[in-house]
Amino acid sequence: MATKPPMGDPVQDAPQVAEPKHAAAGLPAIGHTLRIAQQQMGVKRTALTLLRVNQKDGFDCPGCAWPEPDHRHKAEFCENGAKAVAEEATLRRVTPEFFAAHSVADLATRSGYWLGQQGRLTHPMYLPEGGEHYEPVGWERAFDIIAEEISALGSPDEAVFYTSGRTSNEAAFLYQLFARELGTNNLPDCSNMCHESSGSALSETIGIGKGSVLLEDLYKADLIIVAGQNPGTNHPRMLSALEKAKANGAQIISVNPLPEAGLERFKNPQTPQGMLRGAALTDLFLQIRIGGDQALFRLLNKLILETEGAVDEEFVREHTHGYEEFVAAAQAADWDETLTATGLTRAQIEETLRMVLASRRTIVCWAMGLTQHKHAVPTIREVVNFLLLRGNIGRPGAGVCPVRGHSNVQGDRTMGIFERPAPAFLDALEKEFGFAPPREHGFDVVRAIRALRDGEAKVFFAMGGNFVSASPDTEVTEAAMRRARLTVHVSTKLNRSHVVTGARALILPTLGRTERDVQGSGEQFVTVEDSMGMVHASRGRLAPASGQLLSEPAIVCRLAHRVLGADSAVPWEEFEKDYATIRDRIARVIPGFEDFNARVARPGGFALPHAPRDERRFPTATGKANFTAAPVEYPELPEGRLLLQTLRSHDQYNTTIYGLDDRYRGITNGRRVVLVNPQDARALGIADGSYVDLVSEWRDGVERRAPGFRVVHYPTARGCAAAYYPETNVLVPLDATADTSNTPASKSVVVRLEGQESPATRRLEQSATD
Repeated sequence: MATKPPMGDPVQDAPQVAEPKHAAAGLPAIGHTLRIAQQQMGVKRTALTLLRVNQKDGFDCPGCAWPEPDHRHKAEFCENGAKAVAEEATLRRVTPEFFAAHSVADLATRSGYWLGQQGRLTHPMYLPEGGEHYEPVGWERAFDIIAEEISALGSPDEAVFYTSGRTSNEAAFLYQLFARELGTNNLPDCSNMCHESSGSALSETIGIGKGSVLLEDLYKADLIIVAGQNPGTNHPRMLSALEKAKANGAQIISVNPLPEAGLERFKNPQTPQGMLRGAALTDLFLQIRIGGDQALFRLLNKLILETEGAVDEEFVREHTHGYEEFVAAAQAADWDETLTATGLTRAQIEETLRMVLASRRTIVCWAMGLTQHKHAVPTIREVVNFLLLRGNIGRPGAGVCPVRGHSNVQGDRTMGIFERPAPAFLDALEKEFGFAPPREHGFDVVRAIRALRDGEAKVFFAMGGNFVSASPDTEVTEAAMRRARLTVHVSTKLNRSHVVTGARALILPTLGRTERDVQGSGEQFVTVEDSMGMVHASRGRLAPASGQLLSEPAIVCRLAHRVLGADSAVPWEEFEKDYATIRDRIARVIPGFEDFNARVARPGGFALPHAPRDERRFPTATGKANFTAAPVEYPELPEGRLLLQTLRSHDQYNTTIYGLDDRYRGITNGRRVVLVNPQDARALGIADGSYVDLVSEWRDGVERRAPGFRVVHYPTARGCAAAYYPETNVLVPLDATADTSNTPASKSVVVRLEGQESPATRRLEQSATD
C-alpha cells in the first residue's frame, strides 16, 4: 500500500460562526465521514476498514466505549469513530527523516492538530540528553536505556507508569504485572481524569465502581435522564439506543448547561427514514447551571419522599442502609437554594417530578459534566440515592449508567491499572505469580505530576495517550515532565507529549487496533471491555504501518524481561508468543474471567458479573446499598466572573483533534472560542466576535491565562461559559480537584474575560511596523 507524505502547515485558527444545528448525524455526517476517511486512507482502504469496525469478527473502534448491539448494522460505526479509525489506518507516515527535518524545538511550536495530522510513527526514536533532534534507535537499545534509568532509581516508586484507555486487556494486565513485580503501585491512568468520581461514588454506595445497566436495559426503560453528557459528539452511537428506547415508549430528560444537537433530534444514517426526518429525543430539557446537579437531585429526592406511595419501601427495607440519615438530609432541601444553584424554574422541577413518578424503570446516564467538580462524588451519590428510593437498581430497564470515554478505559481498571489496588487482587497476583506485590498506594495523575514537579519521580512511562495535553495546569505539568530523567511514550501517532520531554526521551511505536498482530505462535487477538461490562475480542486485519512496530504486549514483555532479568517469576517470553497464555492467567486472577479463552471465542463475547444488577446483592462494607447524606454544594460565582466548563468540539476525541470545525455548534475553522450567554456578555460589555484572554481565579492567587479567544454569543446557561480543551487545561489548577476522587475540576473554573485586540488587527499593526 502506497503511503502519503506528512501534511503541510495547518490553516490558521480563525474561527467563523454560524447558527448552531438542532439535529445530529444524517447526510452531513455521512459526507464528512467519507471525506475524512478518504483523505487519510484512500477509497479502497476506507471501504475495507470501516466495514470491520465493531463487527464480531472485526476490531473494536479505538474511539469511545459505547457497547455494540447483538444484531449489528454493516456500518456499525459513527462519524467520530470513523475519524478515529482513519487517523490510525492513515497512509501518512512519520519516518526518521521527518525527525531529522524537524527539531524538538520546532515541533514544540506546532499545534496538536498539526502534530496528529502527520501520520503514523514508523520507528523507535530516541532523544539523547542535550540533543535537539530525535534519532532512530533499535528496540534493544531502547530497552537498555529504560533499564539504565530504572536501575539508577533510589526506589521503584520513583517511576510512574501511566496508561491510556485504548490499551487492551492483555497489555494492561501485563503492564500492571511488570510495575508491581518491579515494586510500585504508581499506575495512574486516564480514569483519574474522567470517571474516577463515578467509581468512588459507586463503590461506596452499591459496592462496584461500574454501571449497573446493559444495552437492552435502555430499550426497556420508561425514563432516561441524560445528565452532564453530550452523546451526539462524545458517544454518537448512544443516539441509536436512545432512538430505540423512544420507539419503545421511553421519555428522555436532558440535563445540561448547553443545548446539544444530538439530544434535540437524531437523524439515523442507518435508515432512509432516519436520514430524512429523524427522531426528536428530548422530552424535557433542563438547562442547569454548571455544578447544580446535586441540588437538583436532592430536591427531587425530598419531593419523592413527600409523595405518598412513591418510595419503594420493600426495596429500601431489604436492600439498603443509612436511610434515616439520608431522609433527614433530604428533608432539609430548600426550594430557593435549589433554584439558585440550578438556575431552573419551579415549573421545570415539578414537571421533572411528574415524569419521575410516572416511571417504574428509570436510568440515569452521565459523563464528565457530573464527574469533574469539587463536589462530584457527593453529586453522583445523590443520583444513587434518587435511584435507590424507587428501587431502580437491580431491576430490568433501570440503574446507573456512567458512560465511559476511551474504548477500554473500564477494562484497564478491571485488569488492575489502579494506584490503590484491592488487597484481594494483590493476594491473587501473589498466589499466581509467586512474588509479593507492593501494598502501599501509588500515585494517581495529579499526585504523579506533583511527584515529577518535586523531583520525587524521575522516570515517566506512558502506555498510549497524550499525558501532557490531557492533564490540568498545563504550565505546571510541562515543567514537571521536563524535570524527569527519562520520558517514554508508547504511541501510534505524534502528539504534544513527545515534545515536552525529560532529559532523555523515547518514542516507541506500536500496532494499532486495525493492524494484524502476528507473534511466535501465530496470529493474535486482544480483548476489550466496553462501558457496560461486556468483554469481546478485537482482531486487526491491515498490514502494520511499518515493519518496525511492536505490539503493546510485546513491548511490555521485552521491557520486563530486560529490566527484571532471568530471575523474574513471570514467563514474559511465553506471554509475548501467545496471548492466550495471558488470558489463562487473567482467568485465574480476576473474578468473572473464568474460562476466559473459551468464552471470548464466542461471537459478541460475554458480560462480566455485576452483583447489584444480577442479584440485587451489594458488596459494600455494610452488605447493602448505602444511602448517603452530604451537604449540598454548588459553585459560587463572584460578580463580573463566569463559570467555565471545558469541553470537546465535534472534530475532536479527547486530546486528538481531527479538524478545526464544530459543526453542531456552528463553529468552523478554529478552536479558540469561548461560548458566552448573550445577556452575560452584554452585562460584561463584551461584544460578539471580540477577542479576550481567559484568566482563571483560584484560591492560590496564581494567574493562569489562556490568550486570544473569540467570544461567541451562545445560548449557555446564565453565568456559564464553555471552551475547548486541551487549549483551556492551562486554566485548571493542579490542586483544584474533586473531593475523594482527586479528579481535576475542569467543569467549574471561575474565570474573568479580559479584552484584547483581534488577531487580524494585531497582524495589520505588525505589518505596518515591519
